[in-house]
Amino acid sequence: MIDSITWREFLDPILLSLKVAAVSSVFVLLLGGLAAWRMSRRSFPGKSFVETAILLPLVLPPTVVGFILLVVLGKKSWIGAGMEMLFNQSIIFTWGAAVIASIVVAFPLVYQTMKTGFASVSRDIEDAGRSSGAKEWQVLRYITLPLAWRSITAAYILGFARGLGEFGATLMIAGNIPHKTQTLPTAIYIAVESGNQTLAWCWAGAIIVISFGLVLFVNRKSAN
Repeated sequence: MIDSITWREFLDPILLSLKVAAVSSVFVLLLGGLAAWRMSRRSFPGKSFVETAILLPLVLPPTVVGFILLVVLGKKSWIGAGMEMLFNQSIIFTWGAAVIASIVVAFPLVYQTMKTGFASVSRDIEDAGRSSGAKEWQVLRYITLPLAWRSITAAYILGFARGLGEFGATLMIAGNIPHKTQTLPTAIYIAVESGNQTLAWCWAGAIIVISFGLVLFVNRKSAN
């Protein structure tokens, strides 16, 4: 036991955070990658406005992002009502809400990283593939993605780490329900608020070790 809590109670926030980060990182990689590929290859009126909107969650306070998500996904919105009808319960204050929050806050970071990777791929090489008869998806699959793999790997790891450390937006729409929606950042916050410094340090140490490992992995991959 750690300051009157069981090991299960200690591990639950860690496991939930890893679960949320793992699921959200996959979705944000696919969505961010698609957006980055499209935006890096096309020009259209209002492109700068769209890119500004995409990057906005990167600079907005997480509580503002959480409040907007709360309004958009709440029962009074058509999106929230539709999701409640589909899943037979509100998405708010579930671990799925934590996944959505992580996707939104990590999206700009993943998008920017992958866009840089796609922009580094020579257009001449892609055009050579097209002139050889390759379709657009084949150019993407066999040329663009392999050449941008370092940026894609970095984007995934950064998205995972951002989802792991998300606090403000998660607290707003997922809450802090033990064994259900309590992630590591919210658990640390409550431990500090209740004066349990030992427990807070243990959870902080866990997230530091995980984050350090992720950043070290990215740095080693970038150096190779």
